[in-house]
Amino acid sequence: MTESPAQLIERLCRERGADYAGLSRLIGKNSAYIHQFIHRGSPKRLGEEERRTLARYFGVSEEMLGGPAVGALEADGLAVVARRPVRASAGPGALAAGERAHGRFGFDPAWLRRLTASRPDQLAVIRVEGDSMAPTLAEGDDILIDHGDAAGRLRDGIYVLRIDDALVVKRLALHPFDGRITIQSDNPAWPDWPDVPRGDLDIVGRVLWAGRRIS
Repeated sequence: MTESPAQLIERLCRERGADYAGLSRLIGKNSAYIHQFIHRGSPKRLGEEERRTLARYFGVSEEMLGGPAVGALEADGLAVVARRPVRASAGPGALAAGERAHGRFGFDPAWLRRLTASRPDQLAVIRVEGDSMAPTLAEGDDILIDHGDAAGRLRDGIYVLRIDDALVVKRLALHPFDGRITIQSDNPAWPDWPDVPRGDLDIVGRVLWAGRRIS
């Protein structure tokens, strides 16, 4: 059973030895505020600033304290994008199990709008596995993918595809006349897949950005 925000705060206070009065003062309220919220249901929900302060103090998400869902909120002026614990293989294919959010990335909203018109909840960060897209993408790179920019707006570029319940990241090149697609690997050691019918592709999203560790 999912804990309510009040139940969660009560448990965290008990586990960490925090007192209600001290938490109330932390968020700028009278000393009885947290006690009343937990035991009397007054107020019914935390205000935005109180929720944000308590989330930082306890190291939990604002969503757990009654805030909006991951991907819909902006924290500290940043657009929040979910990180998925799956890998897009630049090789034989990584299983796409467990695609629920597993952490978050914060991006400057203006910078993000220059990349895409899609909302943050249409984006995700996943990790590259394998070397078939080297040197463009390397093993361990984090890539930002746009689920809102997929089959409906298909054009030349790098995309994440789903093939037999596995995710792969490849470059797509569209034939200008017959609509067929060549699936390419940037690494010449890996083969291309020419003349694939568009209807055979399950396109997860377009790759917008990549980040990697330098050393």
